[in-house]
Amino acid sequence: MKKSLPQIALFCFAFLIMTAPAMAGELNLSVAASLKEVINEVTASYKAKNPSTVFVKNFGSSGTLAGQIENGAPADLFIAANTEWMEYLKKKNLVDGTSEKTFAFNSLVFAGTTKKHVSSMNDLPALEKIAIGSPKSVPAGEYAMAAITTSGLEKKLDGKLVMAKDVRECLMYAEIGEVDGAFIYRTDALQAQKAKLLFVVPQKLYPRVVYPMALTVKAAQNSEAKEFEAYLQGTEAKSVLRKFGFILK
Repeated sequence: MKKSLPQIALFCFAFLIMTAPAMAGELNLSVAASLKEVINEVTASYKAKNPSTVFVKNFGSSGTLAGQIENGAPADLFIAANTEWMEYLKKKNLVDGTSEKTFAFNSLVFAGTTKKHVSSMNDLPALEKIAIGSPKSVPAGEYAMAAITTSGLEKKLDGKLVMAKDVRECLMYAEIGEVDGAFIYRTDALQAQKAKLLFVVPQKLYPRVVYPMALTVKAAQNSEAKEFEAYLQGTEAKSVLRKFGFILK
């Protein structure tokens, strides 16, 4: 029985699909925006030793990333900038709680290009525009709001806060002078070209900035995903974290 050309093409396509190597080396990473440089450098060093590994990286606010994972976006490893969004996905049974580890710590600072004297939280009411990450989805914004509320400045700063989609957008607003200053992480301030670190927000005003990481439930049995998470806990990754100013204890 002769096969038609469409049948032959379909057979060839099916054969190629069955015999082509699976994308077993592809790892999807959903990572807090403030870790962009760290993850780019760490994945590059890992890939140098594991050439077959392909990284698909997605950077953004922790809340946005969690929402994407909840809605079915491909993800093997999730690194958030607070425990809240990690706990959210654990409750949804989307990340494997047994694989959860602490990746690093950070601290909150205020930076900007304003010429006004700004050396503490008490100087903020004199400013016109202040950028913070949207507290609903951006951990840096949550930390900032906690500091503002604890300092009793919520009413004094009413109408002055400019919401950003993530901490890197806060930094951008500060860099271009769109705002007088912005609440960002210390590690972001170290990346700034124009904005200067004006003061460190006292730790007593907000919860400690922690970056938890965990494999998704789908990736929990993936040996490559587990190997990469283990690599993130090793000396090379820790060296990169220190290089970019992150705290390890």
